[in-house]
Amino acid sequence: MKKIIEYRKLLGVDKAATLNELKSVYRNFMKEYHPDKIQDNEALKSEVEEKSKQIIEAYHFLVSIAPETIEATLEEYNKTTSASPIADITYTGKRLRIDFQDGSGYEYFSVPENTYIKLVNADSQGRFARRHIYTSFLYRKVSNTSLVM
Repeated sequence: MKKIIEYRKLLGVDKAATLNELKSVYRNFMKEYHPDKIQDNEALKSEVEEKSKQIIEAYHFLVSIAPETIEATLEEYNKTTSASPIADITYTGKRLRIDFQDGSGYEYFSVPENTYIKLVNADSQGRFARRHIYTSFLYRKVSNTSLVM
């Protein structure tokens, strides 16, 4: 959640920002911080490049967790989480990443460590995740590659 708060603060948007608002804020920032606008000052150009990278990362991240994005991809998400077995689980600082055998990967936010431990030790990780993770935590899609099994 810390990452989400930082990105919202960077772009100056609140939790209720729509995709159109995010897009508008992003475009305005990129007009101001686009590296091609700086030609003669290398130090300033480097600083602007770094700022634009942060803005791009924040924008893409916030778009990926926006309610409109989640609603638009809900059918695919439900299909993956109900039909595809879990291939890999990674937990880092309250962020849980679950990769599925169909190549999809989702990152879940603010997952308590005890929930992660219960998931790892569950007799059926898929059943535990369906009951306690998939509909309980904010998530975003992080990959869609084909895994060779």
